[in-house]
Amino acid sequence: RFYEKVQALHQDPEASVDNPLLAFSLIKRLHSDWPNIIYSEEATRNTQALHAGLREMEQELPGTEDLDGAARALMRLQDVYALSVKGLAKGIFQRAGHPPLYSPGRRVSLSADDCFHVGKVAYDTGDYYHSIAWLEEAVSLFRLSYGSWNLEDRSSLEDALDHLAFSYFMAGNVSHALSLSREFLRYADPSNQRVSRNVAKYKKLLEMGTGARARWDWQGCQGPPPLLSPLHALLVSFSPQPAPEQLLPLSCSYETNSSPYRLLQPAKKETVRTQPYVALYHDFITDAEAETIKGLAGPWLQRSVVASGEKQQKAEYRISKSAWLKDTADPVVQALDRRIAAVTGLDLRPPYAEYLQVVNYGLGGHYEPHFDHATSMKSPLYRMKSGNRIATILIYLSSVEAGGSTAFIYANFSVPVVKNAALFWWNLRRNGNGDGDTLHAGCPVLAGDKWVANKWIHEHGQEFRRPCSADPQD
Repeated sequence: RFYEKVQALHQDPEASVDNPLLAFSLIKRLHSDWPNIIYSEEATRNTQALHAGLREMEQELPGTEDLDGAARALMRLQDVYALSVKGLAKGIFQRAGHPPLYSPGRRVSLSADDCFHVGKVAYDTGDYYHSIAWLEEAVSLFRLSYGSWNLEDRSSLEDALDHLAFSYFMAGNVSHALSLSREFLRYADPSNQRVSRNVAKYKKLLEMGTGARARWDWQGCQGPPPLLSPLHALLVSFSPQPAPEQLLPLSCSYETNSSPYRLLQPAKKETVRTQPYVALYHDFITDAEAETIKGLAGPWLQRSVVASGEKQQKAEYRISKSAWLKDTADPVVQALDRRIAAVTGLDLRPPYAEYLQVVNYGLGGHYEPHFDHATSMKSPLYRMKSGNRIATILIYLSSVEAGGSTAFIYANFSVPVVKNAALFWWNLRRNGNGDGDTLHAGCPVLAGDKWVANKWIHEHGQEFRRPCSADPQD
């Protein structure tokens, strides 16, 4: 039965990666559901062979970090794209009153146990806003199937009620916590002393008129508190609809940039914005070149790090894997460097530019608002002794079905993923100061597998290629 379920849901490997619900359920089935079956009492035949087979495969299977990361990715998509948990559990990617953001070819539903696990990940970190939404859905689904239980499931209605009751208590809704705890005692375990003590405590709090136990004051309501995600806080009012006057100077053109390299094949440039200056070069690379770069980077991908003071470390606000490619790695990388130099007019010879960074944003992958240029002299960027990052060129190596846009927060516009195109912008003004309008974010990938390549160019070596202006404020 379990094998047939996996075969039915995951027969198309690409779909299992592109659809975040399928990706989450695949990771969960490989991490926890399958071992639960193998180590169950019912798996008495060939037990030794089953255990040996699992031990051989364990190193290749997703781990706890992968599963919990996939759960956090679903919560991130829920926040940023304002998706309802009930809709997500049914396989619907839609915010209230809007058309679907993504319509998969085959709708995939989450089980009660799946929803419980997402809620439990939030619960374990004290994130009761998310735990309530997901545990509510788990309780609802468990109630529909009450009395039946799948061998691979780790949780039950009792577990969901127990965690949901405490989540409501911590969120300040004591009356609902009391109601859920009573339901637990009625249908699950009437002799449970811990829950019985909780019921007595909740009743006493209500009699005393104390209902504000938590960090949020919900005033007894069951509705959610304000969204707390930093990325969502910035994007919630983000409306990338430029005013008509902003569109006037924008244009599309064939550009040679006075480079002999581009005379026979000028670049297809679309000016996206003039302040900050952002240009999109269409058909910047070919499909074959994109696949070569992804293939070269694949074996070296590691969890991306960010600058923190004088060090670099992993961070929840950047979820991706990346690798660095030297220009000597392959003729394709060398040709790409020459092409970037031709369209930008900048010097990419070492140490004036960094190696090509190839980044893969998978399930819910994102990068919260940040500047590419250093904002502190203590930044590791200055170890190159070639100044700050004067410009960025970001090349889209793949397409995505939904999400993944590059959003410029203060400038109030976004650029969707355009396969094989390259996005260019200046990080520094001509006077060397950072341009605050370049604050940008990589929006979470809602559906698909996003690959990009970044080339960061430094200010030293560009003195005569992008000279200072006569106006010191420029």
